Amino acid sequence: MGNAVDSHTVLFSVIGDPIRHSKSPIMMNRAFRETGINGIYTAFHITADKLGDFVAGVRAMGIRGVNVTIPHKLDIMPLLDEIDESAQVIGAVNTIVNTDGRLTGYNTDGIGYVRSLKEEVQQDLSGANVLIIGAGGATRGILYALAREGVASITIFNRTVARAEELADAFKGHVPAIRAIGQDELRDACGSNDIIINTTSLGMYPNVDGTPVDSAWLKPGAVASDLIYNPLTTKFLAEAKERGCRIHGGLGMFIYQGAYAFEYWTGRPAPVAAMRETVLDALNS
Repeated sequence: MGNAVDSHTVLFSVIGDPIRHSKSPIMMNRAFRETGINGIYTAFHITADKLGDFVAGVRAMGIRGVNVTIPHKLDIMPLLDEIDESAQVIGAVNTIVNTDGRLTGYNTDGIGYVRSLKEEVQQDLSGANVLIIGAGGATRGILYALAREGVASITIFNRTVARAEELADAFKGHVPAIRAIGQDELRDACGSNDIIINTTSLGMYPNVDGTPVDSAWLKPGAVASDLIYNPLTTKFLAEAKERGCRIHGGLGMFIYQGAYAFEYWTGRPAPVAAMRETVLDALNS
């Protein structure tokens, strides 16, 4: 059942630069096997200069669904036929659905992240004060999803303050209070917020000694959250736990953003438990 390669097999893929580290193919192919869908999911290394050619190939070959990762989440948008309303607000696309040659872009990063955060550490996010470290593509989706949960404030830190300011300006009106800060305000922000989210690659395998902030700056009882899922517990999270914080890793976001994409493509419920099991097995092997 599923993954039977024949003349009826439907193709799905993930693109990025780099891409060979991605666990999406093993996770999504397990989902097809579990549900008996005759689909195959593969990874394509697409550089920025080949993005237009790839989109033409999606139309020509009838690739049903595509996941989009760094650095293409913004640049892919003008090449599509339609952008879902939430992805328009977010300003980034991580999922494409091909319906008879018409390509529609969605963003499942934020909804995947918030679903994981609520299930694993804090069911009610309303009224929370949030600090986001980093201003990359995933940050936009998380901002949108957090705004819909009714958080009280969001502070964005980025080494290039102008990028954080651009994001804060884009989401004014969606959150009661949103602002950008630089390095000189980071320590105070760490100590005054309820949820601190690392969206940067600091601490990701193989550079596991990296950490975005000093754990001594965090207040005990706060939530320390990391989008990284390899390693499952980053140095940032391990030190935050010692500090008395509740911790939340990136595996759940990775699973759920893929699950939502699977459901957009197939109209079927995603086999989330099997997807999680497969990724854990791969990370622990």
